[in-house]
Amino acid sequence: MVALESIDVRENGGIDEEETHIRVEESDSSEDEVPSRNTIGDVPLKWYEEEEHIGYDISGKKIKKQPRKDKLDAFLADTDDSKNWRRIYDEYNDEEVELTKEETKIIQSLLRGKTPHGDANPYEPSVDWFDWEGKGHPLSNAPEPKRRFIPSKSEHKKVVSLARAIRKGLIKFSNLTEENDQSYLMWGDDSSPNDNAEKGSIYFPPPKPKVPGHETSFRPSVEFIPTQEEINSYELMFEEDRPKFIPRGYEFLREVPAYMNLKDCFERCLDLYLCPRTRKKKLNIDPEDLKPKLPNKKNLQPYPTTCFLEYKGHTGPVTSISIESSGQLIASGSIDGTVRIWEIETSRCLRDWRFDEPILHVAWNPISELPILAVAVGQDVVLLNASLGNAEDEEKVKDLLHVSAPVETDESSNKVSPVTWAQHGTHDGIKLKHFKAVSSVEWHRKGDYFTTVVPDGDSRSILIHQLSKKLTHNPFKKLHGIAVSAVFHPSRSTFFIATRKNVRVYDLVKHTLIKKLETRLREVSSIAIHPAGDNVIVGSKDGKLCWFDMDLSSRPYRTLTLGNKSKDINHVAFHRSYPLFASCSDDCLASVFHGMVYSDLNENPCIMALETLTGHQSANGRGVLDCKFHPRQPWLFTAGADSIIKLFCH
Repeated sequence: MVALESIDVRENGGIDEEETHIRVEESDSSEDEVPSRNTIGDVPLKWYEEEEHIGYDISGKKIKKQPRKDKLDAFLADTDDSKNWRRIYDEYNDEEVELTKEETKIIQSLLRGKTPHGDANPYEPSVDWFDWEGKGHPLSNAPEPKRRFIPSKSEHKKVVSLARAIRKGLIKFSNLTEENDQSYLMWGDDSSPNDNAEKGSIYFPPPKPKVPGHETSFRPSVEFIPTQEEINSYELMFEEDRPKFIPRGYEFLREVPAYMNLKDCFERCLDLYLCPRTRKKKLNIDPEDLKPKLPNKKNLQPYPTTCFLEYKGHTGPVTSISIESSGQLIASGSIDGTVRIWEIETSRCLRDWRFDEPILHVAWNPISELPILAVAVGQDVVLLNASLGNAEDEEKVKDLLHVSAPVETDESSNKVSPVTWAQHGTHDGIKLKHFKAVSSVEWHRKGDYFTTVVPDGDSRSILIHQLSKKLTHNPFKKLHGIAVSAVFHPSRSTFFIATRKNVRVYDLVKHTLIKKLETRLREVSSIAIHPAGDNVIVGSKDGKLCWFDMDLSSRPYRTLTLGNKSKDINHVAFHRSYPLFASCSDDCLASVFHGMVYSDLNENPCIMALETLTGHQSANGRGVLDCKFHPRQPWLFTAGADSIIKLFCH
């Protein structure tokens, strides 16, 4: 069924060109039934697509929509009724109309491009309404008389203006030279410029031939003329080894015969003519222009430059340091088995604890109201009460660090816990007994959870502990590689695990792997997360530092080589508020970098080396073992193998 939208077909076969919609009236002999007409005017029909009616009739009643036929019903209707092709669908009134024979003839005439009236004769004889002399010849081939020529005024004005401009010298013509001879030397002369260069062609200088020597003379010296034995020996050589020219002597120039190898000369010239040669343009580029434009170091201040204080008291290498969240205290652990708390501004030692084994790592609780210090000692992680808060805070800390009985079972799963929670016998705190040595401890930002890394733990290498409930979880039972470090995200529920080759990012809520960072380093040693959480730096034991932009790619955005490649990078750290990050290595150096991360995602981070800090002494092949930034000030703390802690200020 077809819906026409451009003509109005009526019962008598007439066409009304003023109407814009189709109106097909049924040719029914009975005049009692008057079909309903839609009276919505120019309102689009798509407004009624979701309504039950199509519009309103002349009496204001709704015109209900008729059920539409599907393709199967339409096919059956065409098969059963031979006159079904005359029925068309009137979209405006939502009804089917059957055309009469006269209306069908009118539509067929319109589709063929003929006159719609069947009685009209398009081939009626023409009637000449005008009478003129010589009307038997309507066209004349006589030329136009000159009296009909009228010069163009606009062209005359244009010619006058051009003539005045030529007289005043505003329009100048180039001197017309005679056309030069089109014949020119194919190669030209090396001493003279190419005549064809002015025409825009590219000049390629020909290869310079070998300068002829004395042997090419028609009467050379005796030493240049070969003997008959030498000439016979030439025949025993390979063809490519034989000399191309054999010198001979003549008394007079007229005795010199013609050149026998004229064909070889022609082929050489043909090769020179057909051999394509490329033109190489030499670029004069200053190497300084290729370097990236970096900001001036003076505009990037403040950043640590000089050593301001030294904290002395340990008798062995200081392996780890941690800054308290308020920025007033610093904790340190050493190989000598002591843990000390220092006052930053005065370098005074406030408290110290002694253990039987070397201290591998120390970490302050990030909540200032909970002065708890986590210490990794051999196979144990000890949570110590620093006793530096007020009375109310002390009560909270004592409640958290109290275990009535050793906890060896995970209450949530009723399984044996990989860690035993027990009260420490010597010091005021909790001892978490692991089955192998613990290398590092990291706190969650809320201060209730902390993670421990056991490199030789296999399926129990990464453990997450909850202090308030005294529970231990092992969510990462399958690690692809030996675990090196584990860090919580600064603001989201994301967890970073660094193995010796790669860094994996997990979602702690969904328990899924988010991304895998490919370091392409020999062995990863440390990892640090930017305070915004979208950038990561990774240090390695081959003296390289990788910067990862997690929104950009899983491969390093920038790889920096620091000092001697054979020296290990022991630790990397970000500043919380300043655009600074640092690294320390076994070459007794601490490097400070500017790392600005912009809020605009289309702008890449600005990474620039600022300062190299020195002052530590090497001990047993080790240099600077740890480095940390102050929470609020642009200060850097470094812990060395020389048992000294240094504070670098701007």
